[in-house]
Amino acid sequence: MSRLFLLASFSLAILVGCNSSSDSTTGTVTELSDDERLERDLKMYEQVWFDFLNNGDTLAVSAEHFTEDVTIITDQGNIVGIEGVRQFYMNYLNGFSEIEFTIVDAFGQGDKIVKHWNFKGLHTGNFFGIPATGNRLDLSGTTLVTMREGRVASEQDFFDMKSMLDQLQKASGEVSVDDYAPGTL
Repeated sequence: MSRLFLLASFSLAILVGCNSSSDSTTGTVTELSDDERLERDLKMYEQVWFDFLNNGDTLAVSAEHFTEDVTIITDQGNIVGIEGVRQFYMNYLNGFSEIEFTIVDAFGQGDKIVKHWNFKGLHTGNFFGIPATGNRLDLSGTTLVTMREGRVASEQDFFDMKSMLDQLQKASGEVSVDDYAPGTL
């Protein structure tokens, strides 16, 4: 009986801990509001991608930040699991130098996050099978994200594939695909 009680108490503590915060001075645990949970998720999400792409910290894609069954939805088929996700995004680190990854905006509601991003880099390595061209890439896109218990459960990227390929296959360096500047539309 006491083992069952301990197991139930431990399980409840884990569930509450995922959606709560504690005050170390009083020892009290408080439930996070939906807005507080979303703010926590946004902050973690932005930091993970900054660390991964701008700092090359491949361990940012870990069980701390991603569910074990995290899924990247692609037109070539879904990539499932933390290691698969890490390897998928390693294509950016292996394919480019001088990387500048910026989250232009990120917002959400409930367990959903929308990220508007910009990726810049010099194409100096193999990128999803495309050999290095030495061209610069300046690409913007949007990612739809689903969170589960404070961790990334799925992502789906949207960007102009033709523009990306045009930039990588151009004969000379500086190219900008985004014909608009923010605020000019």
